[in-house]
Amino acid sequence: MTRPSEAAPEAASGAKAAEERAAVVAGALCYVFWGFLPLLFKAAAWAGATPWEIVAWRSVWSLLISGGLVLAVRQGGAALAVLRAPRTLAWLTASALLIGANWSLFVVAVNSGHTLDASLGYYLNPLMSVAAGLVLFRERIGTGGWIAIVLAGAGVAVQTVEHGQLPLAALGMATTFCAYGVIRKRVAVEALTGLFVECLILAGPALAYGLWLQSTGAGHAAHPLTGLLLMLCGPATVAPLATFAWAARRMPLSTLGFLQFIAPTMQFVIGVETGERLTAPSVFAFALIWSGVAVYAAAAWHGARRAPASQRGQVSGEAARTSPQR
Repeated sequence: MTRPSEAAPEAASGAKAAEERAAVVAGALCYVFWGFLPLLFKAAAWAGATPWEIVAWRSVWSLLISGGLVLAVRQGGAALAVLRAPRTLAWLTASALLIGANWSLFVVAVNSGHTLDASLGYYLNPLMSVAAGLVLFRERIGTGGWIAIVLAGAGVAVQTVEHGQLPLAALGMATTFCAYGVIRKRVAVEALTGLFVECLILAGPALAYGLWLQSTGAGHAAHPLTGLLLMLCGPATVAPLATFAWAARRMPLSTLGFLQFIAPTMQFVIGVETGERLTAPSVFAFALIWSGVAVYAAAAWHGARRAPASQRGQVSGEAARTSPQR
């Protein structure tokens, strides 16, 4: 028979385990959604929207959706505090420009038949983050981290030789998001509040561009189907991010390390299924990068298992503040 003094800890442990399982499911669903995101952009392009028009209205609708959520979760005061803090606002302006560049590169790549390059960029991103941690924050990386970086570098080299030039789109996406993560790591702002401020910074020029397109007759936002697809880019950006921010704080870092490769894998499959060219050297390049990813994920898993529970929670909280925003 369980004593009353023992029942409370057992109940708390059971509730925590249930919450962690729910977080893993929610996090996996977010990455699956991000994996399908190229299909939304392709549909908007099929309906007539240009890549820059998609990015513009994505910024505008993301502002409206994130603003609504900020009010719903009562982070309005935090957002106002950021807007009144010049230093924090300057950092978020830089992160807004980086995430805007990342969004633009991703949409342009997807809608110009380079979804494989997009997936390559997001495979490279965590490995580039490891290198950034080494250089900028003097973080230690073990043997697994070095092996992962070398394998990724070899994959990029093979891809460069195959195409006769550096995979600039993939490197651009990985670099902009890595730099974005570095800035958000330094700025103590919640994911949703930070996204709202970033969208607020981007929305002015984005709205002006979108309205200018409409005034010249080159815009598509007034077309029923195209307008709906452009509007969906807002919740498609904000809803999974808000869900992921909740989930990342409640799941182990080791699990997070594995989940983050769901989206680029799905993007890779979409690229192949939509007829993008995949040569034998490109397969070899991806195989090298996949091997690096596997080594990285295994090292993160073993490292998280050795870390104290309090430290794992702290790292997951950091992940929530710098979570993916494709």
